[in-house]
Amino acid sequence: MDVKSSIKTSFFFLILLFCVILFFTSPCYSDPDQLQDFCVADLNATTTFLNGFPCKPVSQVSSSDFFFVGFHKEGDTNNIFGVGVTAGNVLSFPGLNTLGLSMNRVDFSPGGVNPLHSHPRATEAGIIIMGKVLVGFISTSNVYYSKVLDEGNMFVIPKGLVHFQKNVGPGKAIILTSFNSQLPGAVVLPTTLFASNPEIPNDVLATNFQADETVINSIKSKFGSA
Repeated sequence: MDVKSSIKTSFFFLILLFCVILFFTSPCYSDPDQLQDFCVADLNATTTFLNGFPCKPVSQVSSSDFFFVGFHKEGDTNNIFGVGVTAGNVLSFPGLNTLGLSMNRVDFSPGGVNPLHSHPRATEAGIIIMGKVLVGFISTSNVYYSKVLDEGNMFVIPKGLVHFQKNVGPGKAIILTSFNSQLPGAVVLPTTLFASNPEIPNDVLATNFQADETVINSIKSKFGSA
């Protein structure tokens, strides 16, 4: 066999090996298809630990498991950020278990801000229901993207990126957001950094923000009840 034929043969077997590996390992890095119609979360289960929640027995599932009425009520905006988030995720809506989606209602008082945060497990899409809202996010290249949106406008935040929303209209504002995760998680930077339990040492924060420790203490005092 000449060199050219040998290279072709080696390349063929390399592709074949790759396809075999891909076929047998793909379940390890992607969500499998559902094996049943639904898996309503048993939030009280204590004996099973998995990526999600165990299913209720079908005999215990009722119509109420598939309907959520939490978005009809305005969220509480009486806080330092002037924002109220009503979460429609698997913890409040067990019927979402294994379905890979959830939604939030976000209410803003005038000038209210949904503070800098990220969702480690989901991309976010949203629509402005009422008011005028500035939406912005920062890429891993440290580029800031933003736009002021009116009622009916939609936005998307790529998975894991730091972002915020601010009410820039004269009155209240409401947005509805959706996620491709039943429990997207939220890392809220101000409270994560300045109200963690246990606390991040002051000298670490002072070095990170190039500020005096007295400044760090002052900021921490504002977030004690956030």
